[in-house]
Amino acid sequence: IRECVLPRRGPCGSNKVVTVDGMRVKLQIWDTAGQERFRSVTHAYYRDAQALLLLYDITNKASFDNIRAWLTEIHECAQRDVVIMLLGNKADVSNERVISSEDGETLAREYGVPFMETSAKTGMNVELAFLAIAKELKYRAGRQANEPSFQLRDYVESQKKRPSCCSFL
Repeated sequence: IRECVLPRRGPCGSNKVVTVDGMRVKLQIWDTAGQERFRSVTHAYYRDAQALLLLYDITNKASFDNIRAWLTEIHECAQRDVVIMLLGNKADVSNERVISSEDGETLAREYGVPFMETSAKTGMNVELAFLAIAKELKYRAGRQANEPSFQLRDYVESQKKRPSCCSFL
C-alpha cells in the first residue's frame, strides 16, 4: 500500500521484501488504485499474479461497491489458485466511515477471502497484510503432500486479535 507520484499515468510498481520464518520473500507490487482507466491494463497484471490485495476506502461507498465487480473479474481472469485478501483502508479516519467493518467481513465471507481493515497513513495492519500473503505464498511453494494446509484466514484472524499487532510500519 503506497502512494504514487501524481499525476498518475499508469500502474505503479515496487518491490517489498518480507521475512517469513527466517526466509526472505520478495513481493512485486503493482498499484492500479482501482481506477477504471487501468482496467484493461490490470488484466495483464493479475492474469499471472499469485496474490491480490483488493482495497476499498471505508469512507467511500463507491469504492466498496466496485469490489464485487473486481472479484468477479478476478475469478474469471486470474489463476484459479490466486491468493486474494480484502482490505478496508483508511481505518484511521473511522469518524468519516460509511462502510462498517461488518459489511467488509460479510463481503469477504461471501467470497471466501480473508479481511482486515488497514491504514496506509498510520501503517495499521499493513505489515500484517503483506506478511500473511507472503506466508501463504511461501507455504504453497514448499508444501509437502502430507503437510496440513496453511489457513490464511485463520492466521489473519489470530493476528488481528493480538493487542498491538501491526499498528506501525
